[in-house]
Amino acid sequence: MSTTQDLVNILKAELRAAGVTYADLADALGMSESSVKRVFAKGDMPLSRIDEMLRVLKMDFAELARKVADAQPLSRQLTVEQETAVVADRRLLLLAICCLSQWTFEAMTRDYIFTDAECIQYLTKLDRLGIIELRPLNRYRLKVAKGFRWLPHGPVMTYFREHVAADYLSGGFDGEGETIMLVHGEIAPSMAKGLVERLQRVGQDFAQAHVAELRMPDEQRTPYTLLVGMRTWLFGAFRDLKRIPPA
Repeated sequence: MSTTQDLVNILKAELRAAGVTYADLADALGMSESSVKRVFAKGDMPLSRIDEMLRVLKMDFAELARKVADAQPLSRQLTVEQETAVVADRRLLLLAICCLSQWTFEAMTRDYIFTDAECIQYLTKLDRLGIIELRPLNRYRLKVAKGFRWLPHGPVMTYFREHVAADYLSGGFDGEGETIMLVHGEIAPSMAKGLVERLQRVGQDFAQAHVAELRMPDEQRTPYTLLVGMRTWLFGAFRDLKRIPPA
């Protein structure tokens, strides 16, 4: 949640970006430079004073509020309640995934059977759930971080295991740009941790490439899904063959 200090910090940043010093601001407001510094140090200013500063910066309050919202920390995970609400409606889940992939409103209504009104309705629900911030002209801002992941044992991953994993793994993985690997071995936990970090970077590279190539024409892009996993595991069919049952 934003605070007064967040607003003050954004005002300071905007003044620096505009090259406006405290002395310049003091002259424009008819105040002493020391008074301006004191106002910012205390972080206590009435709306009338903020309006005066915004006039100097040639900004409106809506733009300032948007910048404050953009500066808020992003969620790296949702709550169980949020995920439960998302997975309860497969259309809502679909549009949540579209938003996480940064699809435009136009792409959502073009590729799926949503009317404009239905799409707006679902985006409004995602806004209320705190996953996006819906903006004018059906644009939105994600309120989750780039490294966002669903809860490992939460409602969405449970849905994935029950309804999605088998469908995904049933493919041949032999098309252009496709591969699947199953590698087993025994290594030190420290090495495993390093490998996981490298795999996470691959996932980030994939996500960044997706965002960068959204500018390309549709006919030049192909949808891919990257699934990366690494865990300590013994296939269930082999467990009873172990001399010492696994813990």
